Amino acid sequence: MTAPPARSARKKLVRLLFLLVALGFGAWAVAGRWSQVADGFSRLSWPLLAASLVAVLAALSAGMLMWRALLADLGSPLALTDAAKVFFVGQLGKYIPGSLWPVLAQMEMGKDLGVPRSRSATAFFLTYPIYLASGLGVAVLTLPAFAGDSVARYAWLLLLLPVLVAGLHPRVVNGVLGLGLRLLRRPPLERPLSRRGVLASAGWAFAGWAAYGVHLWLVVTGLGAAGPRALALSLGAFSLAWCLGFIVVIAPAGAGVREVAMVAALAPVLPGGTALAAALCSRLLVSLGDLMWAGLAGLAARRAESVPVTAEHD
Repeated sequence: MTAPPARSARKKLVRLLFLLVALGFGAWAVAGRWSQVADGFSRLSWPLLAASLVAVLAALSAGMLMWRALLADLGSPLALTDAAKVFFVGQLGKYIPGSLWPVLAQMEMGKDLGVPRSRSATAFFLTYPIYLASGLGVAVLTLPAFAGDSVARYAWLLLLLPVLVAGLHPRVVNGVLGLGLRLLRRPPLERPLSRRGVLASAGWAFAGWAAYGVHLWLVVTGLGAAGPRALALSLGAFSLAWCLGFIVVIAPAGAGVREVAMVAALAPVLPGGTALAAALCSRLLVSLGDLMWAGLAGLAARRAESVPVTAEHD
């Protein structure tokens, strides 16, 4: 059953307005940081910046594939193009003031593809503990050995790792989800989360951290750091900064908090001012990656919709 033309037109208008507002806030965020990063960017070659941006795009792709794996495990597999459109366009909502825009956008766009809203919301919110557990794991494997005392103040984060790993067991996740849906008087999930789904999504999360680390390593290399230690510290610095920024919810998108943590983690290979330039350049490149993927995903989905369907003949 198709929606009435007037209702369909309203939905398209609302989504267009959402996209324009989100793109506007995203572009404003990029432009607002330019004065802070202009000096750092001037010290980086264009090939190095391009390679770092490609690594960001790869990391963001891994995040989309992690979300897609969760959604498929919960019973709603999506084609790659559809998943990219819903995920990347929805993610632009994080640039709009208010924390619920990304999940609301993904719920609405997913509904048109047959994904129940509760399932979209579940997949969305599950990405964060998986990112947090895997990111802390990367930080534990890299920073104690290579950063030492410079990140000692963040040692308390290690206490969260076993709690998160235990909490991501499918029995725990399904129990919490079931309780939450009952309290909200919503029907239970038709298909519970499986161990395979958790492991697949965790694998994509680790792939994303690796790509983010390469992205930051290319930046710090251009700013004067080099060698395996700089690579290891870049991996740990980005994951630590993201995790801390997520936990400290009073800072919008981890603003400020992430930069302080990244500077501390990069201290063994970069002086404070240069490390701050690397952190700010990294944040700007990630914002550019968000905008690029949202635009490319939207264009790909529109092109797929415009391809005429031909009948198959025996």
